[in-house]
Amino acid sequence: VRGPSRADPSSIVNDLLMPCSPGDPGAIEMTWMDVPGDKLLEPVVCMSDMLRSLSSTKPTVNEHDLLKLKKFTEDFGQEG
Repeated sequence: VRGPSRADPSSIVNDLLMPCSPGDPGAIEMTWMDVPGDKLLEPVVCMSDMLRSLSSTKPTVNEHDLLKLKKFTEDFGQEG
């Protein structure tokens, strides 16, 4: 895709890569490890993207884990 160069943001280059679906026209199948860091055009993320993500993301810690942490802190007198 076309976008600003990493080396010189005022310069536009035509050889950047961006995430897409496998069936997209012109798509090249690659893993994240295959993509050179200076060739990745990151998608723009806005507040509505973050809010949508937060509305569908489940907590990684449950109430039982929090109680165990509280007990540990009480027993050993340290936080975290």
